[in-house]
Amino acid sequence: MSDKDLVDLSWDDFDEHRDPRPENNGFDAVVERAISRRGFLGGALAFGSGAAVFGTGLFSSTTAARADGHAHFAFKPIATATDAAVHVPEGYQSQVLVRWGDALWSEADDAYNGETGVGVDMSDKVFGENTDGMELFDVDGKEVIAVNSEYVNPKINLPAASEGVPQTADEVQLLKNLQGVTVMEIARGDNGYAVVKDSPLNRRITHETEMVLEGPLAGHALVQTNADPSGTKVKGTMNNCGSGRTLWDTYLTCEENFNGYFGATGEMPEGEGYKRYGIGGEGRYAYEKFDERYDISKEPNEPHRHGFITEIDPTDPTSTPKKRTALGRFKHENASMAHARDGRVVVYMGDDERGEYLYKFVSAGTWTEGTYGGDLLNEGTLYAAKFNDDQSGEWLALTPETTGMDAADILCFTRMAASAVGATTMDRPEWVATNPVKVESYCALTNNKNRGVKPNAGGDDTAVNGPNPRETNHYGQIVRWTPADENHAAEAFTWDLYVMAGNPTVYDNEYAGSDNVNEGNMFNSPDGMVFDSTGMLWIQTDGNYKNEGDFAGMGNNQMLVGDPETGEIARFMTVPYGAEVTGLCWNLDKTVAFVGVQHPGGQWPDGEGKPRSSVVAVWREDGAKIG
Repeated sequence: MSDKDLVDLSWDDFDEHRDPRPENNGFDAVVERAISRRGFLGGALAFGSGAAVFGTGLFSSTTAARADGHAHFAFKPIATATDAAVHVPEGYQSQVLVRWGDALWSEADDAYNGETGVGVDMSDKVFGENTDGMELFDVDGKEVIAVNSEYVNPKINLPAASEGVPQTADEVQLLKNLQGVTVMEIARGDNGYAVVKDSPLNRRITHETEMVLEGPLAGHALVQTNADPSGTKVKGTMNNCGSGRTLWDTYLTCEENFNGYFGATGEMPEGEGYKRYGIGGEGRYAYEKFDERYDISKEPNEPHRHGFITEIDPTDPTSTPKKRTALGRFKHENASMAHARDGRVVVYMGDDERGEYLYKFVSAGTWTEGTYGGDLLNEGTLYAAKFNDDQSGEWLALTPETTGMDAADILCFTRMAASAVGATTMDRPEWVATNPVKVESYCALTNNKNRGVKPNAGGDDTAVNGPNPRETNHYGQIVRWTPADENHAAEAFTWDLYVMAGNPTVYDNEYAGSDNVNEGNMFNSPDGMVFDSTGMLWIQTDGNYKNEGDFAGMGNNQMLVGDPETGEIARFMTVPYGAEVTGLCWNLDKTVAFVGVQHPGGQWPDGEGKPRSSVVAVWREDGAKIG
């Protein structure tokens, strides 16, 4: 496969191109189960080799969905769409807040060109590409958004002659600058919200920004390089997918598909960790051809310095971002922080790859409101989740005693530690959301075409299991759990499925979805999830938008609202064809929601020139709160 073809692959397909896995997982071949939808949801159900059997109650709190699908919501649910526009409910309005290439400083006012994009000289002074997770902060009464730019589309960003593959060091630098994190002040004026250009709070954090490694791995031999023999200083945060905020109001940005940035121009170093993390061969963006830092044949430890959660202080543009190594190294989707009953800090995290794991970190120390708690993220215990078929579960501590690995290896090769303790393989655990009004958390399991077909990257069995009960799962589901004693630090929990996405117009079995999915609200591939202040769950999708076959009638990707108490789900927003919905936060008075629109097709939102990922503001016409 040529370099220009690599950039067209999804991140998951890129990984499997590098590391193809056997087609047979060592258990029964995939078959369509002739199980009625009624039987699937109401009584015992059995899937896969060895037939795990579940009793009633798997969907016990999702059976109260009303027939009209929207009686509980403060908006009239909207229909699906297949066009190149954003749609919101009647009585709501939307407008673009900021687009890729928009200036953060006046000197970049003319940086973006609809035909050529942005030049390298201004590429770190504009809003970045492919917006993702975001949070809004109150900085002395000013509203400041921190927002991720997950990756780039080289065929859009680079000159046409490059055919989507960097040809020079400057072109690599351009791609580096368009990714990372944007911190920007916004303000509401007569025409709605806009970016405050030249604000002293504005900042771009890129693949070149100086950072420090904090926690147990800092200074370890595993993270020492030729450029940084101390193993404490690192450049850049990359593939920033979902986000989180700390109890002390700093920003957590999460490094997901970091492996794709590295390649080898010479002999590959030895080590199982490279294979497990999909590192080797050709990099997705050819960085390794122009920057030795990304060439693992020359800097074999550089990949060990990425794949972490990075903490950023949005109030101080001169502050140094900190990579928190105690939270483990894997493809972090997002970070959901909770406060345990005894004062300890808990962080829930998903590893977004087929058949990988759900994690949590529990700090050793306790946090007191009104204090900075960042150092608490440097010492604690990391756990991986095990879901039992009887709807109980336990968090398995990842320690030298339980894994047979030393402490540094556990944090650097966290996936291998989770495999060692027998954690439950999951259908791509993406965003985790923790309910602010009830002690429970949710994880979006977006999809897994390999469930029951192939092992994960570590060779672990991916037969169907409790929270992942469908083979060749193209639709996804959302699992939720309640910790024992209503204490997020507890090692035991109970779980159920809040929803199983599906298509009831195509199937009448388990692929139709759970009872709270109907023709009026069906969707696939839940990805982003955020709770609002009232305890309603906002669900964003990143799935198949072709509107045909298994996905007929689903239309473009969408954002829905779910009621955790009744199980009701209603569609609130649809985005342009080709796009996914990524990231959500609200202004300080909760009257405006900011929503990310990533990789749109066509020429959205300008109607001409290049497609531009954007953040969209949404509000009610009557000015009432919406979050």
